Amino acid sequence: MQRSLILVMVAVFSLPLFAHAALFGDDEARKKIADLEQKVQTQSQETQAALVELRKSQQTLETRSQGMLDLMGQIDKLNQEISRLKGELEVANHNIENAQQRQRDLYADTDGRLRKLEEGGAGSVAAANTITDGESVVNDDNNANPEGSELDAANALAASGKYKEAFDAYGKFLQTHPASQQAPDAMYGLGSTQFSLKNYKASINTQQKLINQYPNSTKVPDAMYSIANSQIQLSDVDNAKKTLRNLLDKFPNHDLAPSAKRRLDVLDSIKSR
Repeated sequence: MQRSLILVMVAVFSLPLFAHAALFGDDEARKKIADLEQKVQTQSQETQAALVELRKSQQTLETRSQGMLDLMGQIDKLNQEISRLKGELEVANHNIENAQQRQRDLYADTDGRLRKLEEGGAGSVAAANTITDGESVVNDDNNANPEGSELDAANALAASGKYKEAFDAYGKFLQTHPASQQAPDAMYGLGSTQFSLKNYKASINTQQKLINQYPNSTKVPDAMYSIANSQIQLSDVDNAKKTLRNLLDKFPNHDLAPSAKRRLDVLDSIKSR
């Protein structure tokens, strides 16, 4: 009986101790749980922030990628446009070359027809950039001085079709006798041989030099007519017409006036077609 009583008393006094121990264990557990929840929440927030940054980076990358695609598309379009323009340019150049060739053929044919008309016309002068015996470039006293002999020799070479040799002879004469009264004749002969050698631009320059240096020379109308012929050969029809009109205005009674008028009329008729 006493033993049972003792056991009950021990049990009664021990109960608060067990309860306190149990209470202490729950607080520790709750604290650990709270700490764990805090860590999980923190990690979740960090993860969410990382995901947001990742999405931003992805969007930026997608934007850049789209920009690159758009740029590549624009480059492709530009390349296609360049190819198209190159094709059109090649076609245009081809058409221009054909047109220029047709124009050259047309004026060459015109020049040939005009020469035939001039050769067949009564009273016309053979002054289409050729030097012939008896032309005004040969003075009566040529045989009486060395200058005349040299100029006669150059004229003879031109008349025989030896234009390169004649060119050299005229050039030598002008170099040796720059102040000669026959210099305008030699300069005209020089320009004429350049025309015969198909060096039309040089011929124009030479004849223009004659006009500028010797404005009162009798060779000025011949030089103007020669310039017009060179301009025709270069398909420079507008300037050729201006030169012929200028010749007719300044020298309406010159022997070359009828030929200049016929040539101008033909050029006008071709332009109006």
